[in-house]
Amino acid sequence: MKSKVILIIEDNEKNLRLVHDILESQGYRVIQARSGKEGIETAREQRPDLIIMDIQMPGIDGITATRILKQDERTCNIPVIALTAMAMKGDRDRILQAGCDGYLPKPVRFDALLEAVENGFKPDKD
Repeated sequence: MKSKVILIIEDNEKNLRLVHDILESQGYRVIQARSGKEGIETAREQRPDLIIMDIQMPGIDGITATRILKQDERTCNIPVIALTAMAMKGDRDRILQAGCDGYLPKPVRFDALLEAVENGFKPDKD
């Protein structure tokens, strides 16, 4: 069975490495992008099974990148999990309204990351 491919879009090297190592240790194939622009291009080219998207990035931020991916027929069905330090009241709703399928606060916790990824792979209940 082919392992699921997860694209991590994160500009912070330490966070990128942490999430990458956790997911790889669980048998996922992990690809990386270090900016929203690079993430959009990588998602279009590689068509990962799931995307973990940092929200606060220079240039194209994660909310804008998610909106772009959700409007593109090549990437609109890829689940996107927001990875963010934005924990103010209303941030979660704003992020989910932008098209993210899940929300994961920083700092990243091992169990919360794996739970968010597993939930991201579940088919819609519609």
